[in-house]
Amino acid sequence: MQTSAFNWSIRGITYAALFGALFVAFTFIQIPLGFTPVQITLANFAIMLTGALLGGVYGFISIGAVVLLTAIGLPLVHGAGGIALLTGRTAGFIWAYPFAALFIGLIASRIRGRGWKSFVLLFLTIEISGSLLLYVTGIPWFAHVTHYSLAKSLSLSCYPFLPGDAAKALLATLIVHQIRVVFPEGILTRKSSPVVPLDA
Repeated sequence: MQTSAFNWSIRGITYAALFGALFVAFTFIQIPLGFTPVQITLANFAIMLTGALLGGVYGFISIGAVVLLTAIGLPLVHGAGGIALLTGRTAGFIWAYPFAALFIGLIASRIRGRGWKSFVLLFLTIEISGSLLLYVTGIPWFAHVTHYSLAKSLSLSCYPFLPGDAAKALLATLIVHQIRVVFPEGILTRKSSPVVPLDA
């Protein structure tokens, strides 16, 4: 029992490190829109996958460790680091990243089955926690730092990104749903099952 728990923890830490590295890599992908200082990134796409595949605890550890290391100066998020990044105009989004992974993992782990109902529930979980939740802290902080009105902050840091966030959530759901066919008990276990139709 103790050996099994130890092995599970080692796998969890290993996967947390791997997904943390994936998150760092995805933050380097930035697409400027021109009319807003906020850029399109794949950061929350990595968070969606991390939370849904690792679960709440290891998802939080994975993303939280990156944010912590960034806070002490390592250039991990968007190629930058230090307190300046975590107090800048997009800091409100960055603070929420570990909690988004946490909530996705906690809720997604309770969604069972492989049919369309579980797919929809998983999509809603990933979309709400991996996208909309980030705006709860991201937009007010953006408004505070830039001294813009709430309406202008929404137009610059929220509305233009909603379609892309929905697309990322859909893609993440498709990936996670397929992986769950093979690893219904999660990728941190060694157990897998034969591939079966999604509507089974």
